[in-house]
Amino acid sequence: MTLNVLLAAIGLAAGLATLLGGWLALRFASRIHLVLGFSAGAVIGVALFDLLPEALRLAHASRDPGLVTSVVALGFFGYLLIDRALLIVSTRHLGHRGHLGAGSLTIHSFLDGLAIGLGFQVSTAVGAVLAIAVLAHDFSDGINTVNLTLVGSASRGAARRWLLADALAPFGGILVSRFIIVPPGALAIVIAAFAGFFLYIGASELLPDSHHRHPRAWTTIATLLGAALIYAVVTISGG
Repeated sequence: MTLNVLLAAIGLAAGLATLLGGWLALRFASRIHLVLGFSAGAVIGVALFDLLPEALRLAHASRDPGLVTSVVALGFFGYLLIDRALLIVSTRHLGHRGHLGAGSLTIHSFLDGLAIGLGFQVSTAVGAVLAIAVLAHDFSDGINTVNLTLVGSASRGAARRWLLADALAPFGGILVSRFIIVPPGALAIVIAAFAGFFLYIGASELLPDSHHRHPRAWTTIATLLGAALIYAVVTISGG
């Protein structure tokens, strides 16, 4: 019962951090180029500094590191193919790219919750470290969810709905973790795929769009700050 209360509190904190980040993104839309630049650095930073190292660590005992990096590439190009295919069969007014990007981040938040719950199955220390890392970058997840929705031509209403879904997703992941046990090797493959997704989102969508909107030094600095923040968070949390 005590562990369940702790996990519920972590899920609530993750949701609040996500909502705060998304609210700031909606509130300061006039400076969206800086927020987009920051988000690009944060998304790429999550992929390179958090997800990829975690996938390699989980796969160390049961998977070839080359397989993990291959899955990252498959995630990148798979996301590209899905994005381009939807662009061909739909119009920009449908906002499919926004829904696709925000949906990917929402699933990532679900996996964050799942990882926290599974971490506590291993030990309290492992679960606590994962929780710290997730809470620290959930703020940028909220920003990224809103931005990806708006950049993909979806409405502000859709951005708010995806933000709420992203905020609730960690609860779902934590809840599911109480009923299943995922082998570390399999979880490594899932995390590696999402590293590829985020590399595509950051490098092919957010980064070019931020520079196109406002090609100034501050936009580039914002991107570097986003990546540096994630690096600092992962390093401090022991990720």
